[in-house]
Amino acid sequence: MSTAKKAVVRQGFKTGEHVVYPSHGVGQITAIEEQEVAGFKLELFVVSFAKDKMTLRVPTAKAASVGLRKLADADAVAKALTTLTGRARVKRTMWSRRAQEYEAKINSGDLVAIAEVVRDLYRSEAQPEQSYSERQLYEAALDRMTREIAVVDDVTETEALKKIEGQLAKSPRRAGKAEAEAEADLEGDNDDLAEEAA
Repeated sequence: MSTAKKAVVRQGFKTGEHVVYPSHGVGQITAIEEQEVAGFKLELFVVSFAKDKMTLRVPTAKAASVGLRKLADADAVAKALTTLTGRARVKRTMWSRRAQEYEAKINSGDLVAIAEVVRDLYRSEAQPEQSYSERQLYEAALDRMTREIAVVDDVTETEALKKIEGQLAKSPRRAGKAEAEAEADLEGDNDDLAEEAA
């Protein structure tokens, strides 16, 4: 005799549902638990991130304020994929400031903001190599985007990645080597100025 577990619903989220936690990406609500903390009963979503082998407990009452959200809908996925085909927008600021902005977008949990990071840091075969920190941010954004699209579209992560790469291939090619070298020189100059100011 099999008894199907009934999904429990709290704050619009239910057990078994995939959700997005801003700083960790796609997870699944595996249970809703009650714990006693300092004499108060606290109800918690148990969110499992299988790929990272990690479990988070989020108070149900704080779900909205920590940014826990449902998976993107088809429109949001389409908008994110369209974002990838746009021209990269790279600000002429020091790398450290840009890196902080990229990190904030990745941890916002907003699929379109994450797509902007993927678009801006994407390098085709013909383009110069990325620095280690650029590559790290690019891969983090790409991973977040891939995982969410895979779950939303009910495809494997490999298929989701192919879809993303297909969109990136449609984007206008980044400016040639001369501009990339000029940007590298600009960064070097900014670093020199920062050292002189120190």
